[in-house]
Amino acid sequence: MATRVVFMGSPQFSVMILRKLTEHYNVVGVVTQPDRPAGRGKVLASPPIKRLAQELGIDTIQPNRLREPDATARLESWQPDLILVAAFGQILRQNVLDMPKFGCINVHASLLPRWRGVSPIPAALLNGDKVTGITIMKMDAGVDTGPILSQKQIEILPDDTAGSLSERLSRLGAELLIEILPEYLSGSIQPKPQDSDLATYAGMLKKEDGRIDFSLTSEELARRVRAFNPWPGAFTIINGDIFKIHRAHAVEGTSEPGNRGVIDHLPAIGTSDGWLVLDEVQPAGKKIMTGDIFLRGFRDWSG
Repeated sequence: MATRVVFMGSPQFSVMILRKLTEHYNVVGVVTQPDRPAGRGKVLASPPIKRLAQELGIDTIQPNRLREPDATARLESWQPDLILVAAFGQILRQNVLDMPKFGCINVHASLLPRWRGVSPIPAALLNGDKVTGITIMKMDAGVDTGPILSQKQIEILPDDTAGSLSERLSRLGAELLIEILPEYLSGSIQPKPQDSDLATYAGMLKKEDGRIDFSLTSEELARRVRAFNPWPGAFTIINGDIFKIHRAHAVEGTSEPGNRGVIDHLPAIGTSDGWLVLDEVQPAGKKIMTGDIFLRGFRDWSG
């Protein structure tokens, strides 16, 4: 009899993993987050996983909390042999962890125990990590503390943003999952406990985290721009309006934090040890544009 799998996930990172999973296994149900207001008009938007599940015709629920009686009953009705989790956004309680005979497996976007928590991809970029990867682990009651089934490492590229790195890790996670699941289900993989002494934690990002503090070093700020692209987005305030910074790079030099200048025909802002040169920006009410095009319409940038 085919293994009955329930998938839990929400953001774009989860999409490639679910799609790949359905090519090899019988996914009988999907659990994802509720629709949320999005955009300027605050129109309700579905999580990417819900849209894929609808496309694939998979039964889907969106509980505010998985512990809600209706959600638990629906989960039990699917009679899962395995629950597969990828960036779901809710903690699984013990009754859910114990429900499937093969337990619950998590695809996590870091090399655990480094960067446990909800924002491992931005955390790796913020801290200047040279490598990251995927960990597939057997879930327990802790937050990303369960024993490891498999890991695979990739290099963080110099121009990686959270968005581009997430896409590469999603692909890697899908491939690694399909590679190791047959061995796990047959019992030939023995989970290995994590070394909690080496654990680091990646907390939840907030919208206000994107505001740039120019008293930091230029390299720290360049990493922040990459880590916060696409969300929450790096920004500063120019003439009272939000000014978004989508791409930037660090340049050595002498300046005062917050001073505005021009370097290589691009807008630049002074930091504690040099300049943050703005490669791609978005003024309030405008589309994303390159820094040089922005300067053509903002002639008093450097005063």
